[in-house]
Amino acid sequence: MTNDLFYLKPNVVIGPFVDRWYAWTHLISPATGAMNVFGRHMRIMNSYIKAPQIHAEAVKNPKMKGGPFMDYKEPRVKEIERLRDETAINRKKSIEFAEAVIVLDKMLKENARGYSMEALYDKVPEILKGYVELVYDLNNNPSFRFFESLLYKSEFYSKASQSIALWITNNDERPFSLSTPQLDDPDVLHLNIPFDHVGIDVLGMMKRKAGSIDKIADILGVKDSDRPLFDTFFTRQEHPKYRKYDGNKARMRYFGHACILVETKDVSILVDPLISYYGYESSVSHFSDIDLPDVIDYVLITHNHQDHIVFETLLPLRHKIRNIIVPDSNSGALQDPSLKLTFQALGFEKVITIGEMEEVKFENCVITGIPFTGEHSDLNIRTKTCFHIAIDKFAFLFVADSRILEARLYHHIQRIIGDVDVIFLGMECDGAPLSWLYGPLLTGEITRENDQSRRLSGCDFERGMHLIDTFHPKEAYVYAMGQEPWLEFISSIKYTPQSNPIIQSNRLVEECTIRKIITERLYGEKELLYDYEKQMETVA
Repeated sequence: MTNDLFYLKPNVVIGPFVDRWYAWTHLISPATGAMNVFGRHMRIMNSYIKAPQIHAEAVKNPKMKGGPFMDYKEPRVKEIERLRDETAINRKKSIEFAEAVIVLDKMLKENARGYSMEALYDKVPEILKGYVELVYDLNNNPSFRFFESLLYKSEFYSKASQSIALWITNNDERPFSLSTPQLDDPDVLHLNIPFDHVGIDVLGMMKRKAGSIDKIADILGVKDSDRPLFDTFFTRQEHPKYRKYDGNKARMRYFGHACILVETKDVSILVDPLISYYGYESSVSHFSDIDLPDVIDYVLITHNHQDHIVFETLLPLRHKIRNIIVPDSNSGALQDPSLKLTFQALGFEKVITIGEMEEVKFENCVITGIPFTGEHSDLNIRTKTCFHIAIDKFAFLFVADSRILEARLYHHIQRIIGDVDVIFLGMECDGAPLSWLYGPLLTGEITRENDQSRRLSGCDFERGMHLIDTFHPKEAYVYAMGQEPWLEFISSIKYTPQSNPIIQSNRLVEECTIRKIITERLYGEKELLYDYEKQMETVA
């Protein structure tokens, strides 16, 4: 035992896992979690056990990147067999839940003919009784919704399946997160603790404030046999200190993908947090957590996709996040789990929901939720919002991955909020098909033609320029393209100059340049200062 003080090394990953699969929001909500265990994890594991050579060949093909193929340097069939068998035992109730959802959906299709559904409650599978409401839409199409808050208090929400893994990373290379579970590795320490464990906060604090390795090991329950590896995650070397922004402007910092930090001397706002690591050589200049403030006043989440909600970033930052703003939804629909319930279950204390055109006001700032269309494969999903941030009269608009489906919608919005000074828009305009993300939630077959037509697509050139023409920004930035190397394990995107999103965004940058609009496709890092006080004087 020693009283020496140490810092957590800057390139230590605090990786969150559920059943050894990389944790994202659909693995947290009990209903979507059950469907993914049954419809994604078990299927991929069975496929790998049956034909590991097919997986090994598939991951070598760039066109197959992001597919349902496990990526290991050596065959690991026995370990996957063991993981599958453990999952079948430990998640037995979740698998039964998923199977019951399929039965329920089939029962409604066969029996709900527009008459009262009251008699059909007797036909609901036993395991689902008391957790679902049967409903029609206005055209007598039957469906159901979950009482999701009750599911979080039930046997279907399993903290025991949650764990974190600690390891030192020296590059940005990782297997695709949705298809490759994290197996035992001599350089990786697995800790069977839930995501709301206070030890994650204490560990995250040790990047800024030195602490005792013995104490944090005790809090996390590290075994004596694991201490030699655990101790390698710490250093006596103090990290560079964060220098709080205290100027009279608004400072914007781009951290990669859709992660933007907006700061004034009074407030800090972090949008869609996804922070890369430092402490190793990288070919791409980038900000990291040393460039984040000691207190983050507001975190804004635009939508419920795995590249916009990254628990690997959010959990270690939880101790410094005062408020987290998420899109409002309590629909109970299988495809639309509540983010408020998710974050509350993970130990975030102040979770604020925001609806369309609703406002959150503080200091000299107003955050407004803006309608978000597209990018969700035409599913009825309401847990999504764009954000308008006004600091005095200076306005940012974060459109995220929204795709302009009805042009007049944004004319109505502009009439209310006016023009903006800076716009950020996503232009990943091809997008994966419906089944890539939502396939495990589908209870029936979908044709390949339908699947391919319903894509997770953002703006192309024409739709992006519609936003420019509507909101008349002085600056326009293309972001959320998934290009940074530290995004590949989540997004699976790797563009070439011939890729359509690159061609489309190049056209937008060129057109904006012709119009004298400051524009750029962001990559790596970017810092800008905006004189909002001068803007306010000009408007006045």
